[in-house]
Amino acid sequence: MKWWHNEKVSVVWTVFRIWLGIKWFEAGWHKVNDGFDASGFLQGAMAKATGEHPAVQGWYAAFLENFAVPNVELFNFLIPWGEVLVGLGLITGLMTIPALLAGAFMNLNFLMAGTVSTNPILLTVAVILLFTGKGAFHWGADRWIMPYLKQNLVHKKDNHHKKPIVV
Repeated sequence: MKWWHNEKVSVVWTVFRIWLGIKWFEAGWHKVNDGFDASGFLQGAMAKATGEHPAVQGWYAAFLENFAVPNVELFNFLIPWGEVLVGLGLITGLMTIPALLAGAFMNLNFLMAGTVSTNPILLTVAVILLFTGKGAFHWGADRWIMPYLKQNLVHKKDNHHKKPIVV
């Protein structure tokens, strides 16, 4: 067993995971309850793509201008609810790896849009937890759900492809 999968060390990963989940949940819940409109954020990010030392790369500004802005209503839904779901997943330890990946992806996009804030810290914690693997969810719902799903999904898949033996 690797040291980072150890039951005792997993307590540390759990504290980090829950802390990260709370940060995501609070950010998302605030947006869901107070209303969220990404329009101003997107316009501000595109403005940061100009000048001698742009904070936003031109290709990313083009993505924002040509995809995100025309589909801002989609982003107004996805961002708050994505943050809430990432938070819930991390707090409960349910679907931990997908939640970490989704959170890291959002942090990366916020950074590419020129928003530093807490994004580097949150991204770093997510990457560390991704590297710990099952150590990140040893004390969470995935500890029991993932083995069950693997056993039942793999078992059913294997049985489905086997041909009956005819004697």
